[in-house]
Amino acid sequence: MSRTATIERNTKETKIRVTLELDGAGNGTIDTGIGFFDHMLEGFTRHGLFDLTAKCRGDVQVDSHHSIEDMGIVLGTAIREALGDKKGIVRYGSCLLPMDETLAMCAIDLSGRPYLVFDAPFQSDMVGAMDTQMAREFFYAVSYAAGMNLHLKVLYGENDHHKMEALFKAFAKALDAATRLDPRITDVLSTKGTL
Repeated sequence: MSRTATIERNTKETKIRVTLELDGAGNGTIDTGIGFFDHMLEGFTRHGLFDLTAKCRGDVQVDSHHSIEDMGIVLGTAIREALGDKKGIVRYGSCLLPMDETLAMCAIDLSGRPYLVFDAPFQSDMVGAMDTQMAREFFYAVSYAAGMNLHLKVLYGENDHHKMEALFKAFAKALDAATRLDPRITDVLSTKGTL
């Protein structure tokens, strides 16, 4: 059974369509109108081995906020829907990811209970055309729309490009681990019997 979801969101600020396949090969077609953000989503797709098609037309003449936040909402919703009833998934995933001088950590619980802990200081206001403040907003939107417990931290680093990229790749690897199916898990991995 294919674990795939297609989500659309149309507002006065953004028009977004995302198709996500959890059991992909790392193929992506990304176009958000924000070059650096496209680069981050391409890294997420490739390193998580997801297949992702994402198209966003937003009011980038204002700034990048609406496009990036709404893309987080749509991607999080796609993750939740692609997981279905969550039977057989490992549920937890984590990754400690190095990128040159930077070390980033991500830990995920696909519990159905949204929560974000984000600890990543940036020195610059922008990386390319992406406001560095939007990294937190993106992951907040993903965590709440997906219903996941998400912890992200840059342990150390100097270059903001490396910090941001390490966070997105660590998130990809942790999500790949958490969404894996384990044949030993015949229901959902919870003492409550539901996620």
